[in-house]
This record gives sequence, C-alpha cells and structure tokens, in this order.
Amino acid sequence: MEVFVARCCGLDVHKRVVVACVRLAEATGCTEVTQSFGTTVAALRELAAWLASYGCTHVAMESTGVYWRPVYQVLEGLFELWVVNAQHLKQVPGRKTDVQDAAWIAKLMQHGLLRPSFVPTGLQRALRDLTRSRARRVQERVRVLNRLQKVLELANIKLASVLSDIAGKTGRAILQGLVDGVTDVTELANRARGRARAKRAELAEAVAGTMTATQRLVLQELLTQLEEVDASIGRLGTAVAAHTTDWTAAIARLQTIPGVGLRLAEVLLAEVGIERLTERFPTAAQLVSWAGLCPGLLESAGKRRPTRTRPGNLWLKQALIEAANAAARTDTYLGAQYRQIARRRGRKKAIVAVAHSILVIAYYVLTREEEYKDLGANYFDERDREAVTRRMVRRLQSLGYDVTLAKPEAA
Repeated sequence: MEVFVARCCGLDVHKRVVVACVRLAEATGCTEVTQSFGTTVAALRELAAWLASYGCTHVAMESTGVYWRPVYQVLEGLFELWVVNAQHLKQVPGRKTDVQDAAWIAKLMQHGLLRPSFVPTGLQRALRDLTRSRARRVQERVRVLNRLQKVLELANIKLASVLSDIAGKTGRAILQGLVDGVTDVTELANRARGRARAKRAELAEAVAGTMTATQRLVLQELLTQLEEVDASIGRLGTAVAAHTTDWTAAIARLQTIPGVGLRLAEVLLAEVGIERLTERFPTAAQLVSWAGLCPGLLESAGKRRPTRTRPGNLWLKQALIEAANAAARTDTYLGAQYRQIARRRGRKKAIVAVAHSILVIAYYVLTREEEYKDLGANYFDERDREAVTRRMVRRLQSLGYDVTLAKPEAA
C-alpha cells in the first residue's frame, strides 16, 4: 500500500503505561521499533525525546477515557497528534497484545487509513471542563431535590402541590421551619414570600403532615447539600463568565436564537468553539454529524432501514435537546417546525429535528457574525399556501360544512 507518512508512531495508552511503536518507511522496507514508557510527566518527556530521536512527525493514539489527555498535553506542539476514534481501530481477529495494538495504530496511520478527531485548543478545553462540571452539579442538584421531595412525601407534606419550586424563597423558608420543629401550620404558611402569600390557606393545608425527628435530620442534611450545590454552581458560573469575556458578542448573538439562553450559549462555545470553526467543520452538515444530531443511514440491497442518531457529542446534544424543548413552545419558525413534524412523526423525532436546526443556525450565527433573523411562525403555511388551503377545506368539509373561498377585495 501507498505510504502517506514516512515516520510515525502509534501509542497504546493505559493508566500506568504507554506502549509506543515507531514505524519507519525506508527504501528497503518498513522498520518497527517498540518501547514502553510510564505515564508520569518525566516518563512522557522521555517518550517525546525518544520519538524525536527517530524523527517522528506524526503520532496517533486511541481516545481511551481520559488517559490520552496527559499524553496529548506533553506531546502537543512537538508532533502532529492524532486522537482517533476507537471504532476506527478494530483489530483483525487473532491474538491481541498492547504491542500489537500500538503497531496496528502505526501501520494504519502510515498508510492513511485513520482520520484524526477534533481536539479543541487549551482555552476551549478549560472552558469545557468548567461547563461540564457545572452541568454535573446541576444534575446533582436535581437528584438532591428529588430526595428532598421523597422525604416530604413520606411525611405526608404536599408542598410541591402548591409551590412550583420548593427550593425557592418560600419553599426554603417553610422547609427550614419544618427542620426547626415548627408545627403550627399557620406560622409555616405565613413564611410565604411575594405572590405565594396569596396561597397561604393552601400552604397551611399542605404542610399539615407528620414529620419525625429522623425525617427532620435527613431534611436538614438535604437542605445543607442543596446550599452547597447552589454555591458550587454559582462559583463555576462565575469562572465560565471569566473565561468567555472575549466572546461576549458571540454569546449575545447566540441568545437571539429561540430556546438558547446564556447557559446554552456558553455550552455551545465550549463544545464547538469559534477559532478555526470553518476549518474544523467546513459545512454545517459536518458539525451536525459530529454532534450526533443527523439521521443514521443503513442501506443494503437498495433498501433503506431506519436507524437512530449516532452518540456524537453527548454534552452538546443534551444541551441542544433542552433548547429544542424550550423553542418548541414559542410562536416562532422553530416552534412551527416542531408542531409540523410532531403531527406526522411524533414528539421525540420533532425535538431532535428542532435541535438539529438550532445547531445549524448557531453555525451560521458564529461564522457570519450575524444575529438570528426568524422566518416567522407562518413560514410553512406561506411556503405552500395552496396545500394548506386544501387541507383546511377538507377538514371543514369532514365536519359537515359547505366551504366557499373568496379572496378579499383590494382596498
């Protein structure tokens, strides 16, 4: 086979050891040299020096968990690094060892049979760590609230039936009263704040439960956890804002898209980035495919079978699905798109389609540096007025009406 890279190396990365196989293409044939290294910083620097002694220009490694990241950070800037998808490295059947894996990676790379994955810059990686940590803390907050609600239900306290957010000011004031041992339902109801004061009668009835000492202790622990998680989310949000000071204009433009708020805009920048965006993803379709929001394709013998979307970038995908759920409730083009698809193919597929559209819009908003201009909620009706008219007429006729259409006279 044709040789695309004369001097390359394949790395089989593990927690404690890295197996390196250098493959050298010469006139007489290909030579392989293999050696193992540790994963400490000093050992990885020895690996870098060893690779440089053979004149390696390209290094490929498998994206194994987080173990590849320290190796990438030490070798970054010294060689052209490729982090490749594990699915692209399926070994041929037979015996399998770490040395064989490293040699297989080097061989595939040398003959141009690998494609590098997208690895963001150092600043973007730092922003990703912050936004992903914040997302984990938000998920943890939801789990704490669920456990707190369970304790209230066991005590027959129906606070969630009256308040939409039991972790709000009114909810926390009442919960703290329950922890302090207050049993007077009127006193607990009078702790309501703002518009919740109009529900004091309902609150008094909802908090008339039977809470034991053990349940009070558990409730106190959960409230403490909730305060700690909220403080952590706030600190991470401040750090994210500090990392995105240079992207304030881009964040503002992204927020013009229906369903996209500040937090999602920050996630979009962390996962996709701005620098060299068109170089990494020449088209919006490639970005959508990388995110895992495009339909799968399985065709055999001229027949196409339905497939699910690929896993893709799960953090970005989850954020876009949340944005799509918000956009579906708006009177905009995206809301109209959701309603049109949901009628024919169901809610879940409609939400994924709207998430797909949001990412495409975000791509052009970032690359063209323009705000989003909505097409309007009646875009699909205006696109084919005759079809809409026929459909409406048929529906009215099915209800027993005689329909006569007349255009309004021009003024």
